[in-house]
Amino acid sequence: MVHSGEATGWAESLQVERSELVGGADRDKRLIRGFVVIANLVQEAAPLAGPAIPSHAQCAGTNSRRGKPSRNREEDLMQLTGSVSFFASQYVRTIIAAGAVAICVALPAANAQNRSQLVMGITENIGSYNPVADSVAFMSSVWCQVYGCLVSYDFTTGRYTGMLAERWEVADPNTWIFHLRRDVKSHDGHPLTAEDVVFSIDRMKNDPQSKQRATVAQIRSAEAIDPHTVKVITKEPTAGLLEYITDRLMIMQKRLIETHGAQQADRKHPYGFGPYRLKELVVDSRVVLEKNPDWPGIRRENPDIVIYRLMREPEQRVTALVNGEIQIAQYVPPHLAERIEQSAGHRVESTPSIEMMFLAMSPRVEPWDNKKLRQAVAYAIDREAIIKAVLQEQAVVLHGPLGRGQYGYDPDLEPKYSYDPEKARALVKEAGFPNGVDVELFTPVGRYVNDKQAAQAMTAMLTAVGIRTTLKTPEWSTLWSDVQRGRVPFFYMGRGGMIGPGPAISQYFETGGSPRIKYSNSEVDALLRKSRETFEEKEYRKLVNRAFSILLEDAPAHFLWQQKILYGVADGVTFSPRPDHRVFGHATVLKK
Repeated sequence: MVHSGEATGWAESLQVERSELVGGADRDKRLIRGFVVIANLVQEAAPLAGPAIPSHAQCAGTNSRRGKPSRNREEDLMQLTGSVSFFASQYVRTIIAAGAVAICVALPAANAQNRSQLVMGITENIGSYNPVADSVAFMSSVWCQVYGCLVSYDFTTGRYTGMLAERWEVADPNTWIFHLRRDVKSHDGHPLTAEDVVFSIDRMKNDPQSKQRATVAQIRSAEAIDPHTVKVITKEPTAGLLEYITDRLMIMQKRLIETHGAQQADRKHPYGFGPYRLKELVVDSRVVLEKNPDWPGIRRENPDIVIYRLMREPEQRVTALVNGEIQIAQYVPPHLAERIEQSAGHRVESTPSIEMMFLAMSPRVEPWDNKKLRQAVAYAIDREAIIKAVLQEQAVVLHGPLGRGQYGYDPDLEPKYSYDPEKARALVKEAGFPNGVDVELFTPVGRYVNDKQAAQAMTAMLTAVGIRTTLKTPEWSTLWSDVQRGRVPFFYMGRGGMIGPGPAISQYFETGGSPRIKYSNSEVDALLRKSRETFEEKEYRKLVNRAFSILLEDAPAHFLWQQKILYGVADGVTFSPRPDHRVFGHATVLKK
């Protein structure tokens, strides 16, 4: 594969040389120079070579498509350059014939690598080059692969694992000590240092574009004790610190940003410590990663190249999968799963998600400042019916922010809301709207499984009880930006990456956490703060579930369901979906 920018540069360089090779007394020298330029360009492209480069068989004079001898090597070289007119003269043919072996020297080197490639169709927004400027799970997984994250989480074992941290301990309730791996170097050959970790924490806090402040919100300061040891001081005792930083705290090189500035370092020198290098990022189009062969633990079977292609429409992703254009299709709707299963060489992989889907209602914006109206929404939604008809039973009802398998989940939590349209109608009237009320519901399209269809069903149910709802479907980038700024009072969305409740609940429901919902309750704040200080599990569960009970009563959000994540996967790819939606190349295996 040749990246689009490199392919364009090749064509432009070749065109320049063609113009120089027409006529003139020094034509012989220019012809030879042109040939050398082409050979050099082939060598430059060789590391990324794929189908555009002739195979070994073609260099040997065999047409690999038909298994027959080609007429001559120059034909293959003409195919390589795509310039029949350029090679039309017999004079040039003589030079090409004499030097054919020289150009083929570069080609076997490229093909000998037999580079494996994984292409994945994704739905999530591809943001900027700035690794701290986005907070969606997909971009976090990209940056963890490129820069490396301090800590990761293994859903197979249910344990936190080190990625760049070798181990850690709690020195006292406010102090964590992280010991860094010594066998990791950056993509440009520099060792990982404690100063890099300290710098990365500070950047997440202070970068004007940072959307990762919640990741380090509990950290007061970080200090390099020695080149391989970092002391992290929290603002208050934080038993769940790992929950905040896992698969989000990516480590950047301090020296690169100090040398080049953040913008230039991010764009032109994105040399991290992770298992993959960033080769290309085109905002809202694609991300291309290249395997770092020096990463400890990287395997030959892991893909050499990983390409994430933005494909917002589910049908587009599934069609690309069955046509062989991609090998993994993210977020397959249940109604398209059968098409994949019936396609030879493809299958569906699924796992329960830890993402809570919810309806958010801002208590600071009319008419959502009325608690009874918010509660009416909760009674108006028939979650079981939507799961059955729209999500085709590929989801489970949530009676609070957490589901089974998540840390802090209480199976005995009493469900507060069930489908009761009569009660919903009564609450609408009690809220002061005897003739009903008009509202707008905002939803993404294509980001979650059947999100628009689910929102349409909820719109009809709300309208039926007097909450006349108009559905709004802006572009995801616009909607997400407005939600982050607190400009959308009523929206349908999910919050992923919830190993436990800490970061998500603080982000959406703790005073000062974020402006997304603008909810504030001093009792909830106190309970969440105390839960973070509690290292004893039983007491922790008691505190967070008391906070959940208040949230359910106040209803700044109505918790809906956790969807199962469905991926379409090509045979020959070993891939296990993660409940947190992250996709790592180093956790994927290709049969070569």
